[in-house]
Amino acid sequence: MSREGVVAKRYAKALFELAQQNNAIADVEKQLKIVVEALSGDPVIGKFLALPNVEVTKKIEIIKGALSDKVSAIVLNTLELLVIRGRQNSIGEVYEAYLKVAGDALGEAHATIYSAKSLSNEELSKVAAQFGTIVGKRIIATQIVQPSLLGGVQVRIGDRLFDGSLSGKLARLEQSLKTQVL
Repeated sequence: MSREGVVAKRYAKALFELAQQNNAIADVEKQLKIVVEALSGDPVIGKFLALPNVEVTKKIEIIKGALSDKVSAIVLNTLELLVIRGRQNSIGEVYEAYLKVAGDALGEAHATIYSAKSLSNEELSKVAAQFGTIVGKRIIATQIVQPSLLGGVQVRIGDRLFDGSLSGKLARLEQSLKTQVL
């Protein structure tokens, strides 16, 4: 794990503990997602926060002004701390680490299910349930349609990828045939 990943995990654990004490685990997750989407949706904000010639107090003032009615004091204080310590670029990593820490504590895991066509809610639930039994956690699934998969699904849970797609099977078959020929 990179140094930034280790740092993000520390912030995420501390944030999770505060959220747990305040019975706001899910709320903090939603609020962090809002912050990450806002920052990734507007690259100007990220550039502004990274400017070394802008005072930290001014950056914090702008963040509080923009987010005070959208996020809790817990999230605002964490953002303030990240900016003070010059780690504003780690906000996305803190969110990802928070998802993992919260999921581990609650027995949940976030999964991204890639499929060639859009799955119905029932099909998505069945896939999530199957993988829930594999990893021993309740799966919170999001779906991404990728026509290049041709058929089947790929499921990413954390850093693990389960590839049951037709394109993946064809690639493995091709590799197997190349290995046998050589």
